[in-house]
Amino acid sequence: MNETTGLQPFYAMEINALARGLEAEGRSVCHLEVGEPDAPPAPRVRDAVRDVLERAQKYTHFAGLPALREGLARYYAEQHKVAVAPDSIVVTMGSSSGFILGFHGAFGPGATIAVTRPGYPAYVNGLVGMGFRTVEIPLSAANGWRLSAAEIEAAHARTPFDGLLLASPANPTGAALSRPQLAEIVATCARLGVRFISDEIYHGLDYRGPSVSALELGRDAIVINSFSKYYCMTGWRIGWMVVPDDLLRRTQILQQNLFISAPTLSQVAAIAALDERDYYEAQKAHYAENRLLLGQGLRALGLDAAEGDGAFYTYADVGRFTNDSLRFCRDLLQQAGVAATPGVDFDRTNGGRFVRFSYAGSRATIEQALERMAGFLRR
Repeated sequence: MNETTGLQPFYAMEINALARGLEAEGRSVCHLEVGEPDAPPAPRVRDAVRDVLERAQKYTHFAGLPALREGLARYYAEQHKVAVAPDSIVVTMGSSSGFILGFHGAFGPGATIAVTRPGYPAYVNGLVGMGFRTVEIPLSAANGWRLSAAEIEAAHARTPFDGLLLASPANPTGAALSRPQLAEIVATCARLGVRFISDEIYHGLDYRGPSVSALELGRDAIVINSFSKYYCMTGWRIGWMVVPDDLLRRTQILQQNLFISAPTLSQVAAIAALDERDYYEAQKAHYAENRLLLGQGLRALGLDAAEGDGAFYTYADVGRFTNDSLRFCRDLLQQAGVAATPGVDFDRTNGGRFVRFSYAGSRATIEQALERMAGFLRR
């Protein structure tokens, strides 16, 4: 970590770069490091883009193509039974620009935002890089890595914060909140005067029940989502946010000035993707099989690995083998050709004994990775 700025590398991407370098040298690598679906977007998505390739690709409306925002409004009506006005939606360049707009749209310079630990590394790095302060609320495997309202209240009493950013299902643990649990968190934030930011990028990838949106519980939360995960469109860099009325105009102005608009071709692809849920549910069924295969395989190797409720990650305790997960992952890659992400990416305090494995790839990749890991751990 850079001690001056508080920034540290995004180790999932650093391991991925090392793995690509080994592959360029002719080595075989099993990729379990990056949260990236192995499948392409639905065929109709690709067809839709081909159909418009010959047309002029100009800026769209700053908030996104009307057809896409209307499609997203239908998505909320159908999947979550809530009415969302298309004008409340801002189409973004992936969830990443949604976070930038959300932070700067809702908070003034130097505001304090609470996040969970472990959590997605770009939360802390992004907030620090933008000049905000962070408060980390530690989670534990004992309660399934789920944040509780009581923990929010206790953390706020110790160090008051202006906002809370939370993902359900979560990266790296896959933990997902039930509707009552999320409702209690939303109510607690409202009572404390804390703006809630709901990261719903892994919605649709719940294995124990339907995803619950913060929009089902009120309209004060900033909701951020993306086509990257469920819709298999990581490289298209297309997402969206639903913005409360009191922040909407400021967010729109920031979008105009920081990003102008999301990529036109990606928006066209997203419109088509919304109507292809059968295809994406088939991908989800594939992840569900991989989830069990990887969890069982890791436990057979002596790792403490729970499958999690959603997303496509297993957050495994490797403490019986190491307390330096970064070195462990580098050695695992160099010696066994298996790429995984060190826990220090998600938890700078206790992540040395954890490793995140992604099961978004093929069954064959997971089987080969488990075989290679068995030899590596024996050594």
